[in-house]
Amino acid sequence: MKFFNGHWEKQYGVSVYPAAQVYEWRQQDEELIFLAPHQRIQGRGMTLDGVVLTFHVSVAREGIFHIVVEHYKGVRCPGPEFTLELDERPLSLQEGDNELTVCSGKNQLRIEKDPFSMEFFCDGKKMTRMEGADFSYIRTRDTGVLLYEEQAGQVYMRGATSLSVGELIYGLGEHFGPFVKNGQSIDMWNEDGGTSSELSYKNVPFYLSNRGYGIFVNDSGKVSFEVGTERVEKVGFSVPGERLDFFYIGGADMKESIRLYTDLTGKPALPPEWSFGLWLSTSFLTDYDEDTVLCTIEQMTENGIPISVFHFDCFWMQGYHWCDFLWDKAVFPDPEGMLCKIHEKGIRVCVWINPYIAQASALFDEGKEKGYFIQRSNGDVWQWDKWQAGMAVVDFTNPEAKAWYQSKLEKLLEMGVDCFKTDFGERIPSEDVVYWDGSNPEKMHNYYSYLYNETVFDVIRRVKGEENAVVFARSGTSGGQKFPVHWGGDCFARYESMAESLRGGLSLTMSGYGYWSHDIGGFEDTSTPDVYKRWVAFGLLSTHSRLHGSGSYRVPWLYGEEATAVLRHFVQVKKDLQPYLLEMAKENHDTGIPLVRAMVLEFPEDPACAWLDRQYMLGDRYLVAPVFEESGEVTYYLPAGRWKNYFSGERIEGGRWMTEKVDYFTIPLWERLS
Repeated sequence: MKFFNGHWEKQYGVSVYPAAQVYEWRQQDEELIFLAPHQRIQGRGMTLDGVVLTFHVSVAREGIFHIVVEHYKGVRCPGPEFTLELDERPLSLQEGDNELTVCSGKNQLRIEKDPFSMEFFCDGKKMTRMEGADFSYIRTRDTGVLLYEEQAGQVYMRGATSLSVGELIYGLGEHFGPFVKNGQSIDMWNEDGGTSSELSYKNVPFYLSNRGYGIFVNDSGKVSFEVGTERVEKVGFSVPGERLDFFYIGGADMKESIRLYTDLTGKPALPPEWSFGLWLSTSFLTDYDEDTVLCTIEQMTENGIPISVFHFDCFWMQGYHWCDFLWDKAVFPDPEGMLCKIHEKGIRVCVWINPYIAQASALFDEGKEKGYFIQRSNGDVWQWDKWQAGMAVVDFTNPEAKAWYQSKLEKLLEMGVDCFKTDFGERIPSEDVVYWDGSNPEKMHNYYSYLYNETVFDVIRRVKGEENAVVFARSGTSGGQKFPVHWGGDCFARYESMAESLRGGLSLTMSGYGYWSHDIGGFEDTSTPDVYKRWVAFGLLSTHSRLHGSGSYRVPWLYGEEATAVLRHFVQVKKDLQPYLLEMAKENHDTGIPLVRAMVLEFPEDPACAWLDRQYMLGDRYLVAPVFEESGEVTYYLPAGRWKNYFSGERIEGGRWMTEKVDYFTIPLWERLS
């Protein structure tokens, strides 16, 4: 959010109160606390009628500084709060003439008292700086009379880190625009906007700098980031209210900062081995019944294309009744028998769900009577007609509602369903909303996705076992990486959508998410055979691979005989790579380092990799460059070192750009030898 008009002027009605100096300080338990008035105090009288910010500095884990800045600490701050794994350390504090220094391992935070500033160091190298003016209490629609507050919601806390020459910023969740975030204004607000807009299904208030450090704003609400926009030499972040809470994560490089961030917010679970195979979907709006499903599976077998998971999308339930978790008996008269037939072929089953209960659902009256839905302030159930007529939203802050929802899923799991596609979770109201536990509706808007996916993941883990727990999720926020797998949402069936999907995936994995997928062939519309075949190669070289669409099937024979052969070929390629992918998955589970890696993450010392967003590393060994041109031509960069072409066996030295034209059975796939 922008508060200034250029460098000198503030926007109309805005008052800004920065931190000018450290006025007094004390060490209390494992915390450094100091007061920072908005002006330098040069006499006793200046302590009257002024804003004072209270800073709390501690060590959350080794290498991570926790900084909380408060204006009015008496203001209630209802949750939710991110689930964090703190390991608070004793405070190592030193005082100089005009300086306080906090140490944690190889990291230092140096606080200059007057004028106030903070500088962060790693192994003696300055990583970033925060000046006094970068910490501000801000009031909009200000009357200019400090004693009288304006309307609620018109106050903000702001912080900002310096943006050094050549410094680039990554992450902030899944965003489909430019991969490098410099020059962008980004609000953390989950919305269902597809892959071709500035909206995002997965917002994560954590960014990485190519200098190595990260910043995590510990606020589940609408955090606003200005990355070199309001101030071109700053990364600003602001939150509504009286309190700013953030962590400086001081890795020596970006991989280490991702490791530290996931130490704090949670490591991804280890997906089951079978989840890495091919997932085949019914698609969304297509007509299908038991015969269609079994026939499709049989045709895949006849074409030599093994399926690991068959997915039933929305219409396994009756229209207008989502979600009642009841098979539509008109098309699936014997669901238990059908599931048994699928399992006999060695195929797992996934079914689509969401957290919304339509008014026509068999569950609506039960949920209404027991208070399991989000309510309006007058006590009514919060309802609307978007998506499903009269739908309500399950209130996962209520433990009984959570158990009730899980009980419905448990019956499906016991019937033979293996996992769930946890769709939606973004269309969560934030106005005139009351949660069971009193949560702040704006802060719950993004965090709802965490509770939703956690609820589903936990019941799968309980019924099917830790080794079989997996979801296919669309929405997310900080901590959501603990519940894999996530996919990129609704994309169109064209090359541009392939490229924007990859940008979103790379941004997401730079935000602590380990696994990522997308709809092979595109979701909206029907792709040409050309796009389908190119997307097959791209999709089978992602961590998880699913054929899924909207109004048409994504089975390969509908795109021609060659498409069937291409799919069969790349399914085999992925099968051959599966032992390696499982090895990388174990590494991700232990360290948090993602499987799909931006080139800059794997080669941070190579300036050519800093902006690359049309290629990636699959783990630490394989470089993948999808084809995004109808001509079959692709240009990509091969970093320094020795490389081996996966298909031809050719060995070459890197450190150069490559341009080649490839057929449908080939994609630039290079194994890193050194």
